[in-house]
Amino acid sequence: EPLAPSSQPFGHGLSGLTSLPAFSPLSLTGKEGLTHLPSLGPSANPAQGKAHLKQCDLLKLSRKQKRLCQREPGLAETLRDAIRLSVMECQYQFRNERWNCSLDGRSSLLKRGFKETAFLYAVSSAALTHSLARACSAGRMERCTCDDSPDLENRKAWQWGVCGDNLKYSTKFLKNFLGQKKVGKDLRAKVDIHNTNVGIKAVKNGLKTTCKCHGVSGSCAVRTCWKQLSPFHETGKILKLRYDDAVKIFSATNAAVGHAELMGTQRRSHAPKSPASPRPMDLVYVEDSPSFCRPSKYSLGTAGRTCSREASCDGLCCGRGYNTQSRMVAFSCHCQVQWCCYVECRQCMQEEVIYSCKQ
Repeated sequence: EPLAPSSQPFGHGLSGLTSLPAFSPLSLTGKEGLTHLPSLGPSANPAQGKAHLKQCDLLKLSRKQKRLCQREPGLAETLRDAIRLSVMECQYQFRNERWNCSLDGRSSLLKRGFKETAFLYAVSSAALTHSLARACSAGRMERCTCDDSPDLENRKAWQWGVCGDNLKYSTKFLKNFLGQKKVGKDLRAKVDIHNTNVGIKAVKNGLKTTCKCHGVSGSCAVRTCWKQLSPFHETGKILKLRYDDAVKIFSATNAAVGHAELMGTQRRSHAPKSPASPRPMDLVYVEDSPSFCRPSKYSLGTAGRTCSREASCDGLCCGRGYNTQSRMVAFSCHCQVQWCCYVECRQCMQEEVIYSCKQ
């Protein structure tokens, strides 16, 4: 069942940012995500145990979401972990693009239907799904533990002290936390729901079974298996590929069911392009993106951005050219292992050439 927008965004308001569109995962795009929280694990003392109540008040949550947050001491910290995770991964994936996932202009960007907006929805929901599952297996959430699949392999994993990532609880909780309601003919709401689900599915598709053998001299007399999420960087890489191949869509009424559906243009076909529903893992958008070359309400532009002369300067600098600057940098060299337990290195200097886009 697809996730739908809730009445208010969560995780916003800690650093005075402008209001974001009414959709929960957008909290994962604010500057507040770069602020660390103290540990709220089970070992916290009573004073620390109540700290999560204050953190829940600081996050911009709907009434229902705040109630869920207050009932779960580990949730506020997990939401902040998801924010950091999504921001870092987004900025890494777009480090060589004209739009580099900067926090500047993001609130304006989220009000539009660009490809970049689609990626933000997907990476935000993916980070939240991933962080919740990991928080369960790490023991930071009171209402969930390890992967609780009823099969024998997971029971063995628990006996051996191996804890699987609880994606089942994560997705169930997330559906309840975000809330659901009918969106009718609202094309943009349908697009946002679709892209949110792409992020969740990307995490689900990365779930893999990891096994460990037990026995004398490494024999596999007993094998323990458990569910483990892929590193989030792999999820980010998949979503970036989906962004590169995103589908522009429009609304069309399905006569059979009598309501609007997402329709896009068929790709990878030699036949004339005709309308078709986007695939479940397609990122979708409704507006062509700006160039992001010059400062605007969506980004700071590319002036001053560093680039690779061979790989990215031509595109990143939008034809304005680039400046070349040399500098001397220090690095460790001629390293030797000394008895018994340390490495001794010399400091060497080398010239480094920096290329940056002209104004």
